[in-house]
Amino acid sequence: MSSSTRISGSGEQNHGQSGRAQLKVFLGYAAGVGKTYRMLEEAQQLKRQGRDIVVGYFEPHGRKDTIAKTVGLEVIPRRTVSYRGAVFQEMDTAAILARRPAICAVDELAHTNVPGSERSKRWEDVQVLLDAGINVMTNMNIQHLESLNDQVFHITGIRVRETVPDWFVKGADEVVMVDATSGALLNRLKRGDIYATEKAQRAMDNFFKESTLSALRELALRQAAHQLDLREVASASEERESQKGPSGISPPSGKTTVDRILIYVSADASTAMLIRRGRRMADYLGADCFAISVLSREGRAGLPNPERDAVEKHLNFARNLHIETRILEGDDAAEIIVEFARRNQITQILLTRRNYSSWSRLLGTDLILRVVRKAKDIRVIIVAERRRSH
Repeated sequence: MSSSTRISGSGEQNHGQSGRAQLKVFLGYAAGVGKTYRMLEEAQQLKRQGRDIVVGYFEPHGRKDTIAKTVGLEVIPRRTVSYRGAVFQEMDTAAILARRPAICAVDELAHTNVPGSERSKRWEDVQVLLDAGINVMTNMNIQHLESLNDQVFHITGIRVRETVPDWFVKGADEVVMVDATSGALLNRLKRGDIYATEKAQRAMDNFFKESTLSALRELALRQAAHQLDLREVASASEERESQKGPSGISPPSGKTTVDRILIYVSADASTAMLIRRGRRMADYLGADCFAISVLSREGRAGLPNPERDAVEKHLNFARNLHIETRILEGDDAAEIIVEFARRNQITQILLTRRNYSSWSRLLGTDLILRVVRKAKDIRVIIVAERRRSH
């Protein structure tokens, strides 16, 4: 049996009764916990209530119980896409928009569309549906949440490539955590309820180890608790706004200092990890978040092509996570970082540890050491990328 925890926004999802289109996410920690089943179960209930609901995309995976939940529901046909001599089937977003239902159920939110599609990710297709006023129910696993990418890699040894930005999930009107114990999930796997026998055995030898599943489940439960905390803070903030007097002054609250986080963006590969860490910290603290890159007076043209491309890639990644980015110029990166931090009331600076030579430390050219010396009144956090122990 699966259990669930509901994490609602300011109000329960109204499924098109009033106001803007709403998003509901069924969140799990692994395949087979029951996310799609629960989503379709709710779709059937809404249909019985006379709601105008369709299934925009469904991936059966050969699971008979789940397939049975689609009986009687209107399923929008998929569109066929040819790529490199192979044929793929994708969600037909244009057909859903033309049909214009009140509610649309969409399976596998983190899916990457075939190259050449109008949008690269399914969550972007879902955003189009929401923008068009169509309410959406969808599902995903915790390992696809962007800010947890490094933690999931440390747990599983697998770098998840299909991710959904945190801001998209955080903006959902309701998140339902669909849970099952790791023992129950392994029993389902052994019975063939999740994958066929051969694939099930491969899964148990790799991703579906009990220790891995337990760690992912704990991560998912912590994320659910985090989402609850965020929504409670948001509700309290809205309440304070409503209590403002004629002067526009809010009643005093316990917290007087607003955290502001600065992430230093370089060409180093570990910068992606640093950006994810900074975004997650900002979410937990309710902080503003900046990502800056410092270029010499020559600017980007002075950088070798691989470094220039890496910096731009990291800045785009930060923008996709809704982090404000800046490109600053100057020959002394440490001075520029600290000057920007003071000017913008930054409370924490995040830097990644790189392999500097002992000579650079002796000569005082190590960026970390120079930032620490200059920013004595600001907290400097040095983040090293964790390596998995084998």
